[in-house]
Amino acid sequence: MLDCWFESGSMPYAHQHYPFECKEAFESGFPAEFVAEGLDQTRGWFYTLMVLSVGVFGLPAFRNVIVNGMVLAEDGKKMSKHLRNYTPPKTLIDIYGADAMRLYLINSALVRGVEQRFSDGGVRDMARRVLLPWYNAYSFLKIYAHADDWRASADLPTSENIHDRWILSRLQSLKLKIEREMELYHLYKVVPQLVAYIEELTNWYIRLNRARFWGEGMSEDKEWAFATLYGSLHDLTLAMAPCAPFLAEHIFHGLVQLRTASDVAESVHLCSFPEPIGELVDSELERSMERVHRVILLGRKRREDKGVGLRTPLPELVVIHRHQALLDGAKALEGKLKRELNVKNVRFDSNISAYIELRAAPNFPKLGRRLGKRMPEFKRRIEMLDSAAVQEFQDTGTVRIDGEVFTEDDLIVRQIPQEATAVVSDSEISISMACEPTEENIREGLSREVVNRIQRARKDIRLDVSDRIRVTYSGSNRLLEAVSEHSDYVAHETLAVELAPGDPNQHVVEVSGEKFVFDIEVSDGLAAGQGVL
Repeated sequence: MLDCWFESGSMPYAHQHYPFECKEAFESGFPAEFVAEGLDQTRGWFYTLMVLSVGVFGLPAFRNVIVNGMVLAEDGKKMSKHLRNYTPPKTLIDIYGADAMRLYLINSALVRGVEQRFSDGGVRDMARRVLLPWYNAYSFLKIYAHADDWRASADLPTSENIHDRWILSRLQSLKLKIEREMELYHLYKVVPQLVAYIEELTNWYIRLNRARFWGEGMSEDKEWAFATLYGSLHDLTLAMAPCAPFLAEHIFHGLVQLRTASDVAESVHLCSFPEPIGELVDSELERSMERVHRVILLGRKRREDKGVGLRTPLPELVVIHRHQALLDGAKALEGKLKRELNVKNVRFDSNISAYIELRAAPNFPKLGRRLGKRMPEFKRRIEMLDSAAVQEFQDTGTVRIDGEVFTEDDLIVRQIPQEATAVVSDSEISISMACEPTEENIREGLSREVVNRIQRARKDIRLDVSDRIRVTYSGSNRLLEAVSEHSDYVAHETLAVELAPGDPNQHVVEVSGEKFVFDIEVSDGLAAGQGVL
């Protein structure tokens, strides 16, 4: 008597009635490219497929296998209707959508064949961190494209803007990585790449380039910005289609409406995967931008630790690294550092000894077995290495102590700030930024806070992004002085054609602990900048 699994194991042949029929069709498609099932099928289906195929043909039945782990309830138990230890899938889909559910599952440990405790919060997080930012990026493009009556041409223009070149390079790198991982059937490495790109597109590219979409008329730089964002969203949507099919279809049709050409596919799912454009890849620019992002994150942490908000400018930022070539790459993005960290000046310094003391420590899990009883003595000798010796170790990758050669995997290097410095570091780079604003810096920061409150009010009363306004304001002498000193900036950022002290009563807000009151009146057709006091 044969195990009933042998019926399933004969599927590749039986479903085509081989060898009695479809001989050529079967042989052209055997072995299969892949087989996919749960981990519990290892002894069942996978095994009998392999045994029968090897027995009959001397070949495996499939070239690749995709195994998913078992889904458990959040409490680690088997999902059970009796225990009611899970939320019904339809309820979650009604709340967050099928795409969020799908993304959560294919981005989990399940696709690596590992058990996964299903969490409703994980589905919610996918909607919040991936789907919503992606849709918001599309909405941003749609709003401003309609405002300027912009339409996308068939080809991307060659942009000279460094941010455009970076995000388009990252797009090509994304497509190359997805192709490579899919060819290797590393499906668990695909969604994290897509999520990282959405983060870069929304939290870095769009946020840093919003002003380019606000300008009057259609300049060449504005055309580059529109085309870059459109091209990025278009190819991202095609790449996301297998992972989030419903939202991808919706965004695809919205993007089609922004095209000048009519010969487009009826569905995103009828499109080919976007081809990488090799000449747009700039690996050095991508690395430089990554380092700059690290510096920005360190600067934000420094401000947060010292309680100094981002809207208050600071005098200086110093970027510190031992390799001058790395600093030279970051210098091209100096303007970005100034804007993002709101500093007046940026310096780059390779003399790390003026800021940081380098210390080494043994990597105990790696060296414990190797050194055995000699470990305590080598621990002492490693920790005695001075900063110059540790820097030489970082430069060469090795250090010799009492006849033993240690590599980068054997030692852990720690960066300890020198006393009286304002240094923060991560594993790659360090910065020094004193968080002591001057009175002038504080007034400028207050003007930025005022802009924030007016922009919130614009949104609350649902003004169009291009609506010009008149603003009447009142507040403490300190706030009045700040707005007066930076009136051009406040007017420009809020699209105010008139900005004047008065006796308002509409909006009462708090700015750095002080009351600020202002009225907003929509302007009747005045050009931007007219009537600003």
